[in-house]
Amino acid sequence: MIAVTGAAGFIGSVMVKELNELGFDNIIIVDDFGNAKKQKNWQNLHYAIRIERDIFPKWAELNAEKIDYVFHLGARTDTTEFDYDVFKKLNVDYSKAIWEFCTRHNKGLVYASSAATYGNGEQGYNDDTSLLSSLSPLNPYGKSKQEFDIWVLQQEKTPPYWYGLKFFNVYGFNEYHKGRMASVVFHGFNQIEKEGKISLFRSHREGIADGYQLRDFIYVKDLVSVMAFLMRQKPKSDIYNLGTGKARAFLDLAKATFAALNKEPNIEFIDMPLDIRDKYQYFTQANMRKLHSQAGYNKPFYSLEEGVRDYVQNYLMKLNAN
Repeated sequence: MIAVTGAAGFIGSVMVKELNELGFDNIIIVDDFGNAKKQKNWQNLHYAIRIERDIFPKWAELNAEKIDYVFHLGARTDTTEFDYDVFKKLNVDYSKAIWEFCTRHNKGLVYASSAATYGNGEQGYNDDTSLLSSLSPLNPYGKSKQEFDIWVLQQEKTPPYWYGLKFFNVYGFNEYHKGRMASVVFHGFNQIEKEGKISLFRSHREGIADGYQLRDFIYVKDLVSVMAFLMRQKPKSDIYNLGTGKARAFLDLAKATFAALNKEPNIEFIDMPLDIRDKYQYFTQANMRKLHSQAGYNKPFYSLEEGVRDYVQNYLMKLNAN
């Protein structure tokens, strides 16, 4: 059986869907299922067992023979929360418990790290683990992911195959419950439907024009494709970047959203909230050499325009129609 933590959330639910489409339905879904907003994410998935997040470590220990592989995708991801203790429990301590279970019982593991570990990019976006300790995350979320990555590399005993994935800016279906943390595509689509426009943050950094803050946007379908590949192909265990390798402007993202709706762009710029202004990443771009050359993943990624079109036309428009 395959266990997926965070299965009621954005990426976790799409991962279960990907596994279903690959023919796997003997799946253990793990999450806090008390959030009614997330119910649509998992209620139509095919799975064998549903386990509450808090009891899963103990349950797994008692049922280790039933588990073959673990995708640990559950995390607290709010970059606007600045109380580190909020992140330590789930992103660090819980992750350590999952790692130690997989190590003791010889289970393969994929876990979610984050590009937030790179901070403002002073050290670049290279997933060479010798550079890991020099990174300076800008917020407690990134710090928690960094702390776990460093701890992983210190472990003498490991799962037989393990992969830490530094997710860059992920967008796609099943993110509707994320509120403020949902992607610009999601918020932009809904703003167009309601107001006929998209609001983007002004730049508050000299030399960067409004809308030209650059991010490596990756469609969630590409993300889960890579994770399924790692489980099946078992390349070298390591921490890998997972973006497209191409930085694009938020302005491009907004224009792609309008294009997917066959509408002329109507974009305004608003001030960035003060609580995130000094901790905002103005540029991210994954160095993808390791995943391609070392792990051997060579399937093309969706372009920004292709991914946004698929998301808007095949998911957001249908969701809105219902």
